[in-house]
Amino acid sequence: MSYRFARLALAAALSLVLSWAGSAVGAEREVGDSEAVMLVAKPQLQHPLYGNSILIAKPIAGGVHVGFIVNKPTRVTLGEAFPDHEPSKRVHGPLYLGGPVDVNMIFAMVQREGSPGQGSVQLAPDLYVAIAGDTVDKIIEGESDHARFLFGSVIWRAGELQDEVRRGMWYVMEPETAVLLKKNISGLWEELVRRSERKATML
Repeated sequence: MSYRFARLALAAALSLVLSWAGSAVGAEREVGDSEAVMLVAKPQLQHPLYGNSILIAKPIAGGVHVGFIVNKPTRVTLGEAFPDHEPSKRVHGPLYLGGPVDVNMIFAMVQREGSPGQGSVQLAPDLYVAIAGDTVDKIIEGESDHARFLFGSVIWRAGELQDEVRRGMWYVMEPETAVLLKKNISGLWEELVRRSERKATML
């Protein structure tokens, strides 16, 4: 299967099965079967990839969750990854490692009021992730200032994420676009851990 066909097939499948459902802000979220959640690794999660990580996760069909790590920048820029693509050279900031799955695919997470185009999924009222190559290109060319570009994703099998939460691996929070797209991530994980621990003591 060609790379482009695989990307379009994944985009079509996710667009069909993913939908956003809003909810009220709470201190601690539950991992359900319809809403996106923000995951913050607990300090006891000692893992070379997921330790100290912040993720956005969204349920899809059959209880599977798909998500992206948002605070693992690489030393590679978009322009270095695509030296023949002039718009990519104008994008400031690094590419982020979104996860260990589909590492040959570039995803664009962008803040905007409406859908950026075909093959995109709403994660929060003002946050979308673009999967289709043409839509990612459009964001690179015109909306890169309020976007994050990632390669790779995270996939949880049915029930796997709920099991990880029960085992104490993650704090589960309401998705916050300002956090998920924050440019300066220094100390961000520590800040979210402190916030989660304070809220836990109030319950």
